[in-house]
Amino acid sequence: MAETWQEELRAKGYRVTPQRQLVLEAVTALQHGTPEDICAQVQRTAKGVNISTIYRTLELLEELGMVKHVHLGHGPPMYHAAAQADHVHLKCRGCGKVNDVPPSVADGLMETLRERYGFETDVHHLTVYGVCEACH
Repeated sequence: MAETWQEELRAKGYRVTPQRQLVLEAVTALQHGTPEDICAQVQRTAKGVNISTIYRTLELLEELGMVKHVHLGHGPPMYHAAAQADHVHLKCRGCGKVNDVPPSVADGLMETLRERYGFETDVHHLTVYGVCEACH
């Protein structure tokens, strides 16, 4: 397995371009960023990078398994690094904050769905909506 994302890109036959580097750095820094958020972050360093470059880069990085997307509502998808993707999202309907919790919090639900319905759950793409402690 590659030690760094640069080595991972090269191992998969792709060059490490400045745009790819900036997009991966933005995804990592933002933790959950829309393509527009990622573009704004990238443009802090490289003003000439446009939103279509961001979308193409995100698509490639997702195909390569380096980033993942999640839908946290009716808006655009949000992206995070695949290495940080092993979590369940808790989204507050009050303030909009997203918290990540370990997938083990859904163990009981997964077991019930498996036993009663024969359904294997992918909790790594799960978002639970509610109200956070600060908004109670």
